[in-house]
Order: sequence, then structure tokens, then C-alpha cells
Amino acid sequence: MSMGAYDDEEHERRERKNSEVDASFDDERSEYKGTVEYEGGDSAEELLDQFKQMQSESATNG
Repeated sequence: MSMGAYDDEEHERRERKNSEVDASFDDERSEYKGTVEYEGGDSAEELLDQFKQMQSESATNG
């Protein structure tokens, strides 16, 4: 058989292998307990002002 030729047996072997399902792993979800903290910092207006300033700086530099 030449390189790249179609191999029907190999195709069937791969199909059988791909159709198998591995159910041996633990399928339960992990449960996490704890807290999450978020520090907001700047207000939306302050962030928009900062964004506008960055845009104007990049326009003058670019």
C-alpha cells in the first residue's frame, strides 16, 4: 500500500475507538465553599474619563 492510500481496516479501527465512551472518571461536580470579595474602586464616570484621556493620548502619539 502506498503512502496516503485509503485503508478501510484502519478507518474501521479508528471509528470503533472513537465510538467508545470512557465513563471511568468521577462525574460529580465539586462543591466549593468560601467567600468572594470584589473591590470596585473607580466609578463609571471616572473610568470613562480615563478611557477618553487614553484615546486622546494615543491619537496624538499615533
